[in-house]
Amino acid sequence: MPPQKQAQQKLLIKGGKVVNDDLSVVADVYVEDGVVQQVGPNLNPEPSTGLIVLDATNKLVIPGGIDTHTHMEFPFMGSRSKDDFYTGTKAAIAGGTTMIIDFAIPQKGCSLTEAFDTWKSRADPKVCCDYSLHVAVTWWSNKGAKKMLAMGITGPEGHELCRPEEVEAEATQRAITIANAVNCPLYVVHVMSKSSAKVISNARREGKVVYGEPIAASLGTDGTNYWNKDWAHAAAYVMGPPLRPDPSTPGFLMNLLANDDLSVTGTDNCTFDTCQKALGKDDFTKIPNGVNGVEDRMSVIWEKGVYSGKMDENRFVAVTSTNAAKIFNLYPRKGRIAVGSDADIVIWDPKATRTISAKTHHQANNFNIFEGMVCHGVPVATVSRGKVVYEGGVFNVTAGEGKYVSRPPFPPYVYKRVRQREQVCQPAPVKRAPYTGVDSGISITQK
Repeated sequence: MPPQKQAQQKLLIKGGKVVNDDLSVVADVYVEDGVVQQVGPNLNPEPSTGLIVLDATNKLVIPGGIDTHTHMEFPFMGSRSKDDFYTGTKAAIAGGTTMIIDFAIPQKGCSLTEAFDTWKSRADPKVCCDYSLHVAVTWWSNKGAKKMLAMGITGPEGHELCRPEEVEAEATQRAITIANAVNCPLYVVHVMSKSSAKVISNARREGKVVYGEPIAASLGTDGTNYWNKDWAHAAAYVMGPPLRPDPSTPGFLMNLLANDDLSVTGTDNCTFDTCQKALGKDDFTKIPNGVNGVEDRMSVIWEKGVYSGKMDENRFVAVTSTNAAKIFNLYPRKGRIAVGSDADIVIWDPKATRTISAKTHHQANNFNIFEGMVCHGVPVATVSRGKVVYEGGVFNVTAGEGKYVSRPPFPPYVYKRVRQREQVCQPAPVKRAPYTGVDSGISITQK
């Protein structure tokens, strides 16, 4: 075994506060062969060659983030997103995310399995952290868009105007209604508006099995940027569904996320640079849709959620990692620091700050929608499968080190509730008296 790989087989994280979704406790974490072996105070494993010790004193030790929604090297609208599976996952680990779930998008006429195989073949040689895949079925009409263009609206603001908030809410309501009618769980991606979020919140309070996913963009910025006089700036924020121009939307969504009306966070990371966005310079319908977020999600949510006082450290872990692991049947292998869990761990400094900027981020794009945002809460070290892959701004990772993680169907966290609903909805058996030949005073004779 090469010396470098052997040196990463044993790891001891000392003196930090281990934070899971349900409990925080000061403890050491001992890792061997990529798996957590011990969690407890004052661990002293036998001295051995290759043991790495990380000092986490006055810091948090949290499960690595799971980004539920990315689009790496995605062919879209005549272009391809800037971040491939290498740069995208490398940026992810710099931000404290140790797993992504990317979307395999079938081309017209392509089967779902073909799309899955295509995406997996792209990812396997490049990923720097673990990943999994969703397979999507998509189609939409361009009639709203044509109306905007006929009215002479060609700029980025047209993108939001032809996708009104009411339509997002109506689509969400319709999906919830259909899913509930057949007792099927529903996961709503990139919740962007108050209206859509309210629909999900109401459905959950009615007992329906539905989960909502706001993204870093909808929690950290808003759609007023579509009206910016700098066309390139405005176009950089174009995504679908669009960011909403109501500046109170991010705070509203964060409140629902903190209260468990919304459940998890992704990014819809799909980056296009200024030149690619310029394909729609005279026609907003040709602007490639997508924004960044995979590197900044954790810090943005800490800043807008924890630092603002809306959620505690345990809820932060829940919405950035644990809930995703439970919903997508990865738990407790992922999303938890416990004996037997994968050693996907982040040492988080809640007192450190960083300023987000395209000049310093690790993504391939030349624009960052969170430019200038000061974030309290910084990942100082990221551990993937037991290896320290990022520490103090320095990477120690190569392409292909991440692995595809299969996800068995019917996660218990989701389907226990579905099965309970099925049992409750079954009509009660009718109790009948033993047959005596006489029923309700009517004589029964057999022929």
